[in-house]
Amino acid sequence: MDFKQDTKSNTNDIYFSNHNDSTHRSEHSSSSAATRKKKKKAKSGVGSTYLFFIIVIVLSMIASIYAILCMNDILAITKTKSSVTVSFTQQVKDTDEAIDAFADNGLIKCKNFCKFFMKLRNKVFSSSALEGPFDAGVYYLNGKMGLEGMFITLRGDNTSSETVTLTFPEGFTVPEIVEKLSENDVCDKQALLSVIQTTDFTYSMVADLKAQDSVPYRLEGYLFPDTYEFYVDESASSTIKKFLENGDKKYIEKYRKRAKDLGLSDYEVITIASIIQKEAANEDQMKTISAIIHNRLEDTVNFPTLGCQSTADYITNKVKPALSSTSAHTAEYYMQYYSTNNESTVVGLPAGPICNPGKKAIVAALYPSKTKAKFFFHDTKGVLYTAETYSEFKSLVAQYAPYLET
Repeated sequence: MDFKQDTKSNTNDIYFSNHNDSTHRSEHSSSSAATRKKKKKAKSGVGSTYLFFIIVIVLSMIASIYAILCMNDILAITKTKSSVTVSFTQQVKDTDEAIDAFADNGLIKCKNFCKFFMKLRNKVFSSSALEGPFDAGVYYLNGKMGLEGMFITLRGDNTSSETVTLTFPEGFTVPEIVEKLSENDVCDKQALLSVIQTTDFTYSMVADLKAQDSVPYRLEGYLFPDTYEFYVDESASSTIKKFLENGDKKYIEKYRKRAKDLGLSDYEVITIASIIQKEAANEDQMKTISAIIHNRLEDTVNFPTLGCQSTADYITNKVKPALSSTSAHTAEYYMQYYSTNNESTVVGLPAGPICNPGKKAIVAALYPSKTKAKFFFHDTKGVLYTAETYSEFKSLVAQYAPYLET
């Protein structure tokens, strides 16, 4: 630092001159810039902290919502009782496949968690595991059941101990059976019809049986007439299985071999048996009527139609009243496949069975009596008359049942 004395001044003032002023200013500026950077960095750090906490909060909320949805799927805390129809046309192999169907039908939200839960549940509670496979069928489910409740329904377990015992006589048709089951609170009519038309079953008699456009009810003929005990609110598939299982046991291997010897399929045997069931006034007439049906089937050149009124009556009296506005076809449509009276164009057997025959009618279809008769009719008392020729038939009708000529 230099000291300079101004000789012109009387006051001998002394002035100080600093050669490093610019250096000080630079240092001051640098210090200010550093301070600003520190403040800016501090603000940036606070912003990052805020952002971090916001992300944590959002993720926590998402996790909480997901946890709530998962628990709701399992426990059905806020689910509704609105029923959803879930249809399985084939057997469901495991819980994963079933859970996919639940999710597709809006019954659950978190299917991956539900799959994990069921695997864990079945491992921990192996004695009461709810594992597959599950039967094909139509099920009425709702979210309020909870995940386990829906699987219990699929498995066919019934929480109600209330049962009902019902008898279905020989000759009952599908519409009559469905109506009786529905009236007695066994299960829903539409669910039964859906199972009858679409569900695959493994029983040998119906394993390859597919719905046909010409047949009103796919399982007509196979719901074996008998007395059964059902649970109230039983599933449709479980209900139909009881009929089919019984029928499969009753149609023994001996009958299958006999059908082959006659050159007939099992479906044709059941169809013939159903006509016998409706045409015969009693058991004693069954094998005679069976023989006449067989005789005409073996000579369709001279006898193209069976000449049986019962097949047309099936459509008029049983199918037509059960049809709805949403039915695929009208009664007139089905008539062209079922009417086998003398004026019809159906050659041989109708498209399918016309009722569910009993064992005696099935045996009669397989083991007809020995006769050359080609015609038969009943009088008002149910007495059976047979004839080998048309002229003989007309003569007998004129004598014992003249009302049939009108």
